[in-house]
Amino acid sequence: MSGTESRPIAWLDWLRYGPFLAQVIVTRRCNLTCGYCTEYDRTSAPVPFDTLRHRLERLRDLRTWAVALMGGEPTLHPDLLRIFSTMHALGFRRRMMTTNGLLLTEELVEGLNDTGLTHLNLSIDGVKRNATTVKVLDTLGRKLDLLAERARFEVVVSAVIGSAPGDEVIQVAEFAQSRGFMPRLALLHDAQGRIGASAEERAVYADVKRVLGRRATRYDVARPGELLAEQAHDYRERLIRDGEAPFRCRSGARYLYVDEFGMVRWCAQTRASFGKNLFDYTLEDLRQQFYSGKPCSATCCVGCVRTVSAVDQWRSQRPEPD
Repeated sequence: MSGTESRPIAWLDWLRYGPFLAQVIVTRRCNLTCGYCTEYDRTSAPVPFDTLRHRLERLRDLRTWAVALMGGEPTLHPDLLRIFSTMHALGFRRRMMTTNGLLLTEELVEGLNDTGLTHLNLSIDGVKRNATTVKVLDTLGRKLDLLAERARFEVVVSAVIGSAPGDEVIQVAEFAQSRGFMPRLALLHDAQGRIGASAEERAVYADVKRVLGRRATRYDVARPGELLAEQAHDYRERLIRDGEAPFRCRSGARYLYVDEFGMVRWCAQTRASFGKNLFDYTLEDLRQQFYSGKPCSATCCVGCVRTVSAVDQWRSQRPEPD
């Protein structure tokens, strides 16, 4: 570990600048090689449990409200249940994980129930396997049925536009609703977090939105006070229509992406743009990054960043006087 003595920031400072959501990479390794993904490898060792515990303790001291385990594929981590038990003991209000779902078993689901997982996020690309993806209903149907039957946590299923025929995306959305999952809608983006939807994909987007209704535009990433709000203007529609949808990005403050090396980044798509060791991260860093304009914000389609930034859109990007 490096540098700054660990002590909690004040609640008022957290209200002004502090993290609502941190995404923590527990392993970069993945059991899949999806053709569109740039966030995995096949060789990395998992981050050691003690290292992750220290990082979680620092996130607690920053008063982070929700933590999501990410990869690679988090279920490859041998200490996954110990990590969730630690997250529960440290008092994070939301304890989340994004997974491809292929390694879920009845034993693991029951373990996640017992250790306090609150939200599980999966993205489903279509119905049938293709050259790009195997994250489809034909592969994951039994796993999803297991979750519907046994999970005591909320399951969020994203229907993804961009790697399968449009009618399959609609089937995924309907399947998610039929099993009682929280359905969401996502579009594939490039390594820089930009989308470039074709005319066909725009039509599919409109069709799936009709299937999901208002739930397609709800914010469903954890925020203080269980705040769920509808977007006044759907940023995805503006990105599709205009190619940009400017907003005041608060990554590095309201949202922290902690990579496998313990570096805080703006997000997965901008890992080369900014970085600072989590153990050196202070209130002043939160304040600086809260007000820092990000050059990629106008074309960004990273939903979790936009969601946690939404509550502060009324606030200027100019720093307030001390």
